[in-house]
Amino acid sequence: MASTNNVTELIITVLFQDPEVQRACFVLFLPVYLATVVGNGLIIVTVSVSKSLRSPMYFFLGYLSLVEICYSSTVVPKFITDLLAKVKTISLKGCLTQIFFFHFFGVTEILLLVVMTYDRYVAICKPLHYMNIISRQVCNMLVAGSWLGGFIHSIMQVLVTVPLPFCGPNVIDHYFCDLQPLFKLACTDTFVEGIVVLANSGLISVLSLIILVSSYIIILSSLRNHSAEGRRKALSTCASHITVVILFFGPAIFLYMRPSSSFTVDKLVAVFYTVIMPMLNPIIYTLRNAEVKIAMRKLWGRRNSRLE
Repeated sequence: MASTNNVTELIITVLFQDPEVQRACFVLFLPVYLATVVGNGLIIVTVSVSKSLRSPMYFFLGYLSLVEICYSSTVVPKFITDLLAKVKTISLKGCLTQIFFFHFFGVTEILLLVVMTYDRYVAICKPLHYMNIISRQVCNMLVAGSWLGGFIHSIMQVLVTVPLPFCGPNVIDHYFCDLQPLFKLACTDTFVEGIVVLANSGLISVLSLIILVSSYIIILSSLRNHSAEGRRKALSTCASHITVVILFFGPAIFLYMRPSSSFTVDKLVAVFYTVIMPMLNPIIYTLRNAEVKIAMRKLWGRRNSRLE
C-alpha cells in the first residue's frame, strides 16, 4: 500500500474563495487568537501567583487554560497565515501531526472538564471530606490522567490513518487537517477506519457527556437541601463550568454525531470551536467568578505599583 502513496503535499481549502473576504477574516481572527493566548495566559499566571486561588478548582482551571492555548495553537496560526497565502498547502506528515495534536488537546480538554465536574460534585455533595478526597496528590493524578487519555486517543487515531495510501487527488475539503476530510482522499475504502475512529471518538464523547450530565443532575438535586445562600454560591461556581461544557459539546455533537458533509456551515461551526471557543473560556470564568477577578486586580495592582 505504501508504494501507491505518491501524495506528499495537500492543498487546503478555506472558508471563502474571495481574496478580499480572506483578508477581512485575517483581520478578524488574528486579534481573536491573540486574545485567546493573552486571556488564558493571564489566568495561568493569576492562578500560579495568587495565594487566594490555591483550591483544586483553580488548579484545574489553570491547566484548562493551558490546554486551550495549545488546542487553539494547533490550528489557528496555520489557518490565519493561509488566509494571506496564495497557495495554501501542508505536507502529509504535517497534516498527520496536526491531527495528532488537535485530537490530543481536544480530548485532554474533555477529560479535564470531567475532572472539574467531579471536583464540583465533591465540593458540593461532600464538603466535609473535600480536602481529603481532592488532595494535591489526587489533583496531580487527575490532570496526568487527562493528558494520558488524550495521548492514547490521538495515538490510536494516527495509527489508523498512517497506513492509508494517498495517490491523488490532494485537495482536502477543510481549512485544517481532520480525519474525515483526509479519509476522503485515500485510495482505498476507509469504511473500517471510519468506524474505528468514530468508535474511539464517540465512546469518549458519549461517556464524558453522560458523566457530566449525571453529575450535574446529582449536584442540582443535592442543592435542595442547602440554604438559599448556599445554593447561590454553589450555582455561581458551577455556572461557568456548565456554560463551557455546553459551548464545547454543542458544536462537537453537531459535527461528529451526524454524517459528514462539505457544507460551509460545517466549517463555520468548526471555526467556532477551534477559534472562538478557546477565547471565550477566560471571559466566561473571569466574568462569573468574583475570586478570579479580585485576584487579577491585586496582581495587576502589584505590577503597576512596581512599575511606578
